[in-house]
Amino acid sequence: MLTIAKLFGKSPFAPLKTHMEKVDMCVKELPKLLVAIDADDKGEVEKLVKHISKLEHEADLTKNDIRNHLPKSIFLPIERSRLLEILTLQDSLADQAEDIAVVFSLHELKEYKKLKEKFTFFFHENVESVFLVNKIVMEIEELIESTFGGVEAQKVREMIDSVCLKEHEIDILQYDLLKTLYSVGNSMDHPSFYHWVTVIKEVGALSNIAENLANRIRMVLEIK
Repeated sequence: MLTIAKLFGKSPFAPLKTHMEKVDMCVKELPKLLVAIDADDKGEVEKLVKHISKLEHEADLTKNDIRNHLPKSIFLPIERSRLLEILTLQDSLADQAEDIAVVFSLHELKEYKKLKEKFTFFFHENVESVFLVNKIVMEIEELIESTFGGVEAQKVREMIDSVCLKEHEIDILQYDLLKTLYSVGNSMDHPSFYHWVTVIKEVGALSNIAENLANRIRMVLEIK
């Protein structure tokens, strides 16, 4: 894409923001998937799975284009390898959104009503963790202008801490959700129980990746 090449002329971080916007589009579709599951609308679930997969592919194309156009000979405010690490973690969020969508479509979520309240809160908290780290990526341009110091850097550090705290809170929610799952597990057949375990694991991975991305940006701050 010529657009990506032009963006590098403005800032090496502008393409990262462009890619993160694509990632954000993938993740924003996930709550719609939960609504369709709650309504037992299998047709809508399949439709959303295909749409999320399409968005993930678009994020992949943007990622590959950034890699292909990332200059090797110009000065970058951070090491080229670290910029690529951030890009890879961003893309992992889009990959995970697609994985979640696919797993949802594989099998009916048995006993959904018994787990709905806790699972819905757990689900939305994971999605929120991605939105929080997205805000950090959008602050990178301001970090450059402040030479990675001062009030702006402190603001980003606090945002990173918020993502890490969110991930810790989600771990607690996941433990509680799994306890509830095991308490009602006797009413499920083995495939249904295993499906629930897989769904919870895949959804929980979102906040883990978001924390890893936030901490990778923290490393850039500390190095500077």
